[in-house]
Amino acid sequence: MIGTIVNTCTILTGSIVGSLLKKGIHEKYQGALFHAMGLAACAIGINAIAGNMPKTEYPVLFIVSLALGSLLGTMLDLDGRFQRLVNSKSKAENNLGQGLSTGILMYCIGTLSILGPVMSALQGDHTFLFTNATLDLVTSMVLASAYGIGMALAAPVLFCWQGVIYLVAKYLSGSFFSETLLVELSIVGGIMIFCSGLSILKIKDCKTLNILPSLFIPMIFFIVKGFFG
Repeated sequence: MIGTIVNTCTILTGSIVGSLLKKGIHEKYQGALFHAMGLAACAIGINAIAGNMPKTEYPVLFIVSLALGSLLGTMLDLDGRFQRLVNSKSKAENNLGQGLSTGILMYCIGTLSILGPVMSALQGDHTFLFTNATLDLVTSMVLASAYGIGMALAAPVLFCWQGVIYLVAKYLSGSFFSETLLVELSIVGGIMIFCSGLSILKIKDCKTLNILPSLFIPMIFFIVKGFFG
């Protein structure tokens, strides 16, 4: 799991460096960073959607996933619970909860972050994870310069996420994370990242974490399909 450990450390390092830079950034420049991260999240989300939509073998699955996942997330009020928990623990006035939800999605939901642990477990190849770590270093610096040191809390989330994928691939079934499943996860994840961008830009509060259960619908679909296939 050396690749995951490196990836986690880069987020911690970037968060520390970014939070130190934040102290010297004027408020109007912090606003510019918020807008930059909102635009970046939108662009990353659109790229994930456009890049994977033509590859899908189940063009309706992402719609069903978003519908069912959003209903479940709204019933559980995941976004509201997370925002209240994070912002009650932090006295920051820059909405750390929004920053964390965006950061976690950007770090965890993507081909590199999902396929990386699989390649590491099955082939001992850490290339994807090292590449992802480099990208996350820059992203975490920018996010922490806008939202503060609290962004470091995303690091253990990434470690657990990639750790679970690594263990599933190594000890259960490496074939579970097939290219077809990765395509479906990338589409749903891309939509979620795009929604985070809209929230940061204050265009629409999409309550992105309420959509989080949508990621599990494709997994459940493929598990059920495997039983009957």
